[in-house]
Amino acid sequence: MRQRLLARASLRHLGSHPWLTALSLLGIALGVAVVVSIDLANASAMRAFERSTDTVAGRATHQLVGGPSGLPESVYRDVRLLPGAPVSAPVVEGYVRATSGDRRPLSVLGVDPFAEAPFRSFVPRSGGSVDLGAFLTEPGTALLTRRTAEALGVGAGDTLEVGMEGVTRRLRVTAILDPEDEGSARAMESLVLTDISTAQEVLGQVGRLSRIDLQLPVGEAGEAQLARLHPLLPEGAEVLRPRARGNAVEQMTRAFRTNLTALSLLALVVGTFLIYNTMTFSVVQRREQLGRLRAVGITRRELFALVLVEATALGLVGTVAGLLLGIILGRGLVELVTRTLNDLYLVVSVRGLSLESSTLAKGVLLGLGATLAAALLPAWEAARSAPAVTLRRSTLEDVARRRAPRLALLGLLVLALGVGLLALPTPELLPAYGGLFSVLLGAALLVPWLTTLLAGAAAGPLGRPFGLLGRMAARGVTSSLSRTAVALAALMVAVATTVGVGLMVASFRGTVAEWLESSLQADVFISPPALVTRRGGATFAPGLAEHLRATPGVAGSTTIRTVQVRVNGMPTDLRSVDFGTVTVRPYRFKQGDPERVWKELEAPDTLLVSEPFAFHRRLGVNDSVELSTDKGPRRFRIVGVYFDYGSDAGTLLMPRATYLRHFDDPRVSGVALYAAPGQDVDALVTRVRERAGDVQALDIRSNRALRETSLEVFDRTFTITHVLRLLAVGVAFVGVLSALMALQLERARELAVLRATGLTPRQLWGLVSLQTGLLGLLAGLFSLPLGVALAYVLVHVINQRSFGWTLRLLVVPGVLAQALVLALLAAALAGLYPSWKMSRANPANALREE
Repeated sequence: MRQRLLARASLRHLGSHPWLTALSLLGIALGVAVVVSIDLANASAMRAFERSTDTVAGRATHQLVGGPSGLPESVYRDVRLLPGAPVSAPVVEGYVRATSGDRRPLSVLGVDPFAEAPFRSFVPRSGGSVDLGAFLTEPGTALLTRRTAEALGVGAGDTLEVGMEGVTRRLRVTAILDPEDEGSARAMESLVLTDISTAQEVLGQVGRLSRIDLQLPVGEAGEAQLARLHPLLPEGAEVLRPRARGNAVEQMTRAFRTNLTALSLLALVVGTFLIYNTMTFSVVQRREQLGRLRAVGITRRELFALVLVEATALGLVGTVAGLLLGIILGRGLVELVTRTLNDLYLVVSVRGLSLESSTLAKGVLLGLGATLAAALLPAWEAARSAPAVTLRRSTLEDVARRRAPRLALLGLLVLALGVGLLALPTPELLPAYGGLFSVLLGAALLVPWLTTLLAGAAAGPLGRPFGLLGRMAARGVTSSLSRTAVALAALMVAVATTVGVGLMVASFRGTVAEWLESSLQADVFISPPALVTRRGGATFAPGLAEHLRATPGVAGSTTIRTVQVRVNGMPTDLRSVDFGTVTVRPYRFKQGDPERVWKELEAPDTLLVSEPFAFHRRLGVNDSVELSTDKGPRRFRIVGVYFDYGSDAGTLLMPRATYLRHFDDPRVSGVALYAAPGQDVDALVTRVRERAGDVQALDIRSNRALRETSLEVFDRTFTITHVLRLLAVGVAFVGVLSALMALQLERARELAVLRATGLTPRQLWGLVSLQTGLLGLLAGLFSLPLGVALAYVLVHVINQRSFGWTLRLLVVPGVLAQALVLALLAAALAGLYPSWKMSRANPANALREE
């Protein structure tokens, strides 16, 4: 009976405040939705890559791979002729882009159908529905899955045009494949299946193989076959396990995915403060009711359970709504994540959202866990107070004011702990996030004491223009400290989060813009279009680069070649530069004297490394690094560490002469032209376009255009961060609105007393507006230094440890102004409803319980 009575009282309280209940549910839902959507988007992108990799790898136990240029075809012949040779199959693999339809990236897989049976079940064999004779003998033939064909708008017998490094190739679709199950259909999405020779022609790898798939028995028999294989292998060839590729990609993108998750958890932290704020006000609003319940025999344990049950109900409803909203958001965010991965890391095609049960379970645990954790303190406060004390409002406020200095001292200790965690000399991110949370918590604990000081000091200034109402508004903040301090802490954390993320993005962009300004010294830049925007590993047609370097009006030129090499099994970009006669060296060094670096780089087996590469591997000048080259593993001495913001995994740089000594690859990925004195750059760009002709589609851009394009790519990669920031602003706005609205509604009888003593409705509007405005202003002012501190941590600690970049913190006035506007606007909106309600209410009815 008592439990039923308590449940009815709880439901009646929640039902009598529908707006506050709805805002609380919305805050919980948004916090959960942001975390779930990011997790689903990350997981979907990686799952799509893993599924595609596993399908293409098939049942291979090992893979024989070469250097950047692959393996000679003759290696496969030698492996097949070896007595007791392992089961093997040649593979040519690469990426192209469809030139029609949705222009999606396509994976080209060149195979030998007669060797494929032990490895891949989806490759057609004789006796099936596919004409293998035409597939093997007719040039330019390909097979597509039905899902891919429908997306591209082609059918059997149609021609499919694809682009590869600026050259258009035509493939004839001879048949459509129907995978046996949905999993295989999704894994083979965007796959183009061809024979070996067609893939070599399309991908520009004539005479070369990407790899040779192997099936080796387990144990000593497999080791024996490997031992027989090794004498046949050319220099630079290695035998790897298929999972090594997926593991390398996971390591490469880990920092990106971790930071997205961290930003989403910040939104959950804001949501947790909102939940805490809601539950605290729920207890404060019913303090008299709870005191009466205690007076009539309800135990402390029952009151404690009552508040926790309310929190569980709110958390459950909000979490379920958050999961549904997270799935909807995830469908949009997966496209942003995929686009960023394609811009920065690798080619991946994700066309759907994978609903991971672990992610949904994590969302439930986070939502309910955060709600219950936020409700523990208010529940304890409700249960521990004696009935007589609970019924006296003045006692509560006296306790709150006496407690403020002690909380401030505790806040300083928590801040010191946070600073200590952030200062630890470790590359691990967990202490950094622990320090970040400690800074947030320590700042929140300082709020009651700071509020007492600043609100008391504001009474005089507000009294001069607004008279008695101004002084009442200021003193009302301190006289209701138990309520205003909680609201201000929640608002401060919410708004500071948006400030910190906004300044981090602005700092990142400003640093990259400065780097581009110093790095792009040439007047015209030419490169074939690449599928991974940042990498730029596409190559010129033979002879075209030299032809363009000889364009009239060019005073000097440099070339660059970008390839991927393996460093301890990790794919890493290696750039080789031919400066020609140009004396400009557009590189700034973190370690190494520029004058000495370029002289030392002339020595054989030396190179430069970027700052992220050096940071992640704890390397510096005079250390060495081993690369997998076409001539086998080679060690190179590091003579300098340069700033580079193009790759968080790190890059290597060496002179072209050094590169050609170790790699059988004379191709060129990019050309930079320096205009002769008096030569108009736009006219030079036009002349280069005419000189290039129709041999190959090229990206030919002036210095200014390339900087703008590079910043567009940067902005595109940070689109998801901006989306997360907007979501955090949404959570913050809900927090501001619900906190201040709860505060004003809780003062209903106090305002009714003022109305009964002669305060007019207009004066009541003015009083509420002044007080909410002061609260919004205080929250905004508190959030600015905290937001700048969060930005400092994000820029100089978390981003440094995640990506290895040294960034310059930029404090943008617009971001700070936006925070103040957010706090003031939310405060103004929060005061509208209580002011309207109280101005229309009958004071006698509001005072009836007194």
